[in-house]
Formats: sequence, C-alpha cells, structure tokens
Amino acid sequence: MALLINRSRLLFGDLLQVGRSITRTLSTPTDYVDIIEYSNGARKITLNHPKTKNSLSIQMMKDLHKAITSYSTDQTLRSIMITNTGDVFSAGHNLKELRTDKGEAGHKEVFETCMQLMKAIEEAPVPVIAVVDGLAAAGGCQLVAACDIAVATEQSYFATSGINVGVFCSTPSVPVLRSMSRKMAAHMLFTGDEINAQQAYEAGLISRVLSQENLQLELEIMTDLIASKSRSVIQMGKEFLRKQRDLNTEDAYKLAVETMVKNLKLKDAQEGIIAFFEKREPNYQDTMEEVKVSKE
Repeated sequence: MALLINRSRLLFGDLLQVGRSITRTLSTPTDYVDIIEYSNGARKITLNHPKTKNSLSIQMMKDLHKAITSYSTDQTLRSIMITNTGDVFSAGHNLKELRTDKGEAGHKEVFETCMQLMKAIEEAPVPVIAVVDGLAAAGGCQLVAACDIAVATEQSYFATSGINVGVFCSTPSVPVLRSMSRKMAAHMLFTGDEINAQQAYEAGLISRVLSQENLQLELEIMTDLIASKSRSVIQMGKEFLRKQRDLNTEDAYKLAVETMVKNLKLKDAQEGIIAFFEKREPNYQDTMEEVKVSKE
C-alpha cells in the first residue's frame, strides 16, 4: 500500500511519493468517494462527503458499491480499504431519505441499496478492510461490521444510534450481531450508547486499535502481507468463511474438507509446499489453475 505516503503523515492526509506509485485513480471529482490503487494491489476508497458526515445516502452507497466491484476480477487487486475524510467515518443513513415524503418505495430503495453494498463487500474476492478514524454510527457501524478486517484509531467510537431517533437499527444489526458479542450488541442497539475503540476491540467489532502515529505503518504491513499471499487461495478462503458461517459444526467441517482438498489441487498450493521444502519464497501465479492429483 502506501509506501508512497510519508510515514510522518496520517493516512487521511496528503500523499507524497517516497517509494511505490499510484497505479490507477478510478474516481471522478463528482463522486462521493475517492479511489486510488497502489502498486501492491491495495485499493483505497475514501468516503469523501464530510458535509453530510459521510452519510450513507443512496448515491454514496451506489458510488461505494461501484468502487468495490469495479475491476474486482483484475488479478492485480489484492485488498480494499475503506476509510474517511473528516472526523466521522460515517454517521449512517441520510435521514432526509427516511422522511415520509420519500414514501415506502423510497425507503425500500435505501435499504435494498444498502443490502447490495453489504453483499458486494461479502462477495469481493479480496479482503475488505475498514479503516476508521472517528465516529461510525448506525449504518456506518454496519459498514465496519460487514468488512473482513477493521482497524480504528484510538479516538474512534461506534454506535447503533438509530434508536435515539425512533428507528431500530435492524439492518445494521445483521453484521453487528455476527461480529461482536450478543450482549454488547444488544446494549448498543437498545440504548444507542457509544463504545470507544478499545471496547469495540474487546467485543470483536474491530480487529486492532492503532495510534495515529502507527496507523500508516500498520496498514502498509497488513496490505503487504496480504499481497504476498496467493490471491486465488485468499479468494477461496474468503468464500469458505462466508459459506461456513451459518452451518452447523458437522456441515462446516464437511465443507472445510471439500475446500482443503480443492485447495491442494491448486498450482499455488503445491508451489507453496514445494517452496517450503526448498527453503525459498513461493512464486505464486494467482490463478485457479489446478495440478493433477492422484485419486488414491
């Protein structure tokens, strides 16, 4: 990722070229998101509508969906980061779109668009990483919970605050309940209380709490580690994690066995094993191409 970003600056600051290069800019000035791709295959999507506290309006969600799915089959894409400008990651849905004058059809469009966005994150072939710096509330908290990995700065905080304006966070609760302890999730959903980054980490909502000083370096290390692995194996692994989540233990193990056997047929898997015995770095091809394996 951002070896081209000065380590003395924040991820959310200006970019200075000190090592790697930007390979592609996918966004336009009229978009609600900014998109930059780096030479190690990391795609950084920045929610960039601070005027509305990066609220998940229909247009914001459509732009974010496009940013995640565009060129997703490109083998050079290795990870996707979602971050923010301003001091709010996302305040959730735009309440102007939830008023009665929008009608039932308008309300349904909001939440169906949201559902498609969450599905795009889940089905992306590479890990999607939430990088939170500030408040993630309601649908914003949902966005964090839906990501595969989530990190947050020490001053970040989280809430499912719809209850405070008479709206239970039903859609946010879907990934939130699957990401953290049920009791903590219920507390947030019923009270609208905020939790800080450390509490979110302890509850399982995020995977790491990082200082502003270490954020840049940690993201570089993380995305470089992901990029060093076989993309095809990561894609297979992510698909398995998604499918086994709601299975009972026996069925999950059956699927795991099938996946392991399928994984071992990949040329990348055999390359990794051979490289281990030859004490060298593997040379992955990042394809689903298989080798012939004996049936015995």
